[in-house]
Amino acid sequence: MNMIKELNGVYPALLTPFHKNGGVNRKALEDLVEYNIGKGVTGFYVAGSTGEAFLLTEEERKEVYTIVAEKTAGRAKLIAHVGSISTEQAVRFSKHVKELGYDAVSAVSPFYYGYSFDEIKAYYRTITAESEMPMVMYNIPATSGVKFSTAQIIDILSDDMVVGLKHTSNDYFQLEQIKTACPDKVVYNGYDEMFLCGLSMGADGGIGSTYNYMAEKFLKIRELYEQNKMKEALEVQKEANRIIKVLIEVGGMQMNKYVLCQMGFDFGEARAPFGPLSEAQKKLIREEVVAKL
Repeated sequence: MNMIKELNGVYPALLTPFHKNGGVNRKALEDLVEYNIGKGVTGFYVAGSTGEAFLLTEEERKEVYTIVAEKTAGRAKLIAHVGSISTEQAVRFSKHVKELGYDAVSAVSPFYYGYSFDEIKAYYRTITAESEMPMVMYNIPATSGVKFSTAQIIDILSDDMVVGLKHTSNDYFQLEQIKTACPDKVVYNGYDEMFLCGLSMGADGGIGSTYNYMAEKFLKIRELYEQNKMKEALEVQKEANRIIKVLIEVGGMQMNKYVLCQMGFDFGEARAPFGPLSEAQKKLIREEVVAKL
């Protein structure tokens, strides 16, 4: 199977909606999935950083995986983020999504305890061996605290079951070097504000949080890039970045959910310890983001 052909494209990193009582809001998640299928996205990245993965219980994560699988019903590619500080838990998640028909799993490297590279490599290999699911390695040094060398990422990608990389880093020289060394692996750009940069250095697509409500901009950037219309693609990237600039100012998780709420999706608020938006921040989002989407 050519995994680049199978999995390349534009994937919203789905947010997780909550009821006021704290439970997962199934209808809101289903509505957002349907909305983005209508936009023409390739698929969805489920229960990742944007989905507040590490603020969900194990049962809630399984619930989210199930809701998305049932709603897409084969109409979109599905990548489940199964990353955990526990290898055993990541394996359980991987086996669960395999039963649901997911196309691949993804996992951030185990963090906090300062694991060695050999321990991290064993983590990925154990997940793929025990679940028999293709793996998209998730490289996000700014928040995981794990900084891989280019050679280390290439080493992990040398495993046939590790089919790709989600590169949430602004080291685009590293992205290019990895893609050059591993041309048969699918590489996703992770930072929404630099999507065009990633494409220009060899990325096969992107996975991003603001794709939830403006996927059309990233689909257009990719279309223009593939037509060699770089100036036009840059103008669309600038449109997206005007919105992302506000997101960076007020807080990504909180803003993304508030934008969706203003669009009619009942996504609630981000879980503590994330704090609520101020009224001034909400006003800024309504005037500078929602009104101009």
